[in-house]
Amino acid sequence: MKLPISFYQRQNVVTIARDLLGKVLCTQFNGNLTSGIIVETEAYSFVERGCHAYRGMTERNKVMFELGGISYVYLCYGIHHLFNVVTNREGKADAILVRALEPKNGIEMMMERMHVKSPKRITSGPGKLTKALGIDRSHNGKQLFDQELWIEEVSKKISSKNIIESKRIGIDYAGEDANLLWRFSVKKNEWVSK
Repeated sequence: MKLPISFYQRQNVVTIARDLLGKVLCTQFNGNLTSGIIVETEAYSFVERGCHAYRGMTERNKVMFELGGISYVYLCYGIHHLFNVVTNREGKADAILVRALEPKNGIEMMMERMHVKSPKRITSGPGKLTKALGIDRSHNGKQLFDQELWIEEVSKKISSKNIIESKRIGIDYAGEDANLLWRFSVKKNEWVSK
């Protein structure tokens, strides 16, 4: 079952980032279903310096200012597409970077997209998982409950004792905000990024 729009429109991005662990990110293009269990996320809010929206709206980040429940996909270092979930209300630019997945469906297709012969670590990082699932900039601003890109609820929730909180990666420029423990991962899961 797809997550309801109300899941994304709550106001605490940190809570939503934790709640996304264990959910299933799915894509379906040309009849090819690929999916993975979300095992690592990072929360970003317009009120802190690690966030793309901290200094206000730009052409790149304007999707973040829309009503929660859509995707924010941007290009990092000119090569990696990074997939984010926009949350909160319109004008409150919060988003969650999905950093790693445990592959579930369509592993052969993911390997083909990655040009590898082994599934080892094909979704263990934010740039890898988008390539494996076929997500790119054309999916920026897509509703997260359509027929191409969505997130599903699962029956088993990840217990708090199995969630690790840590600092986000690659945002040293954010000063004290870089120390916020807004990165969440599933304890001992081999697919968490290194």
